[in-house]
Amino acid sequence: MKGQLSKEIEVPVPASDLWDVYGTLELVRLIHKLLPEFLHDFEVDDDVGNGGVGTMLKIVLPPGSPIAYYKEKFIKVDEEKRIKVVDVVEGGYLEVGFSLYRTTFEIIEKDEHSSSVVTTIDYELDDASADNAAFVSIKPLEIVVESVGMYLHEKKNENHPANR
Repeated sequence: MKGQLSKEIEVPVPASDLWDVYGTLELVRLIHKLLPEFLHDFEVDDDVGNGGVGTMLKIVLPPGSPIAYYKEKFIKVDEEKRIKVVDVVEGGYLEVGFSLYRTTFEIIEKDEHSSSVVTTIDYELDDASADNAAFVSIKPLEIVVESVGMYLHEKKNENHPANR
């Protein structure tokens, strides 16, 4: 069984500022800071952890979560098109019948002050585990996009000369 969920969310932040976060390890750092109820801890694999293609992260979810941890690998980081693709490669969804769990972030410039983040989850799971497709939700990614967008917008306004 294959499936896909996708959502586009507009944020009041320039695309270049968003990409500075989404295209790097800064995204996981901000999620850890802003949303500890989503991300208890994370580890960057020092051998392949510079934020580019091949980067491996271990994501530890909060105690009591149905999934304790998972490892993800950055399989695409396209600076020009502002697209980042991340696959779960260990733990998490792979332990409950999924053979693929992929998240894609695409930053789209709207104008000089705003942009959209298109988040997409692609997944595949065996027929015997088809009921587990109910675990897949785009909502956490919506909350991440909104929280990161709000944080960057507020940070930019704080640093604006008129607000000093």
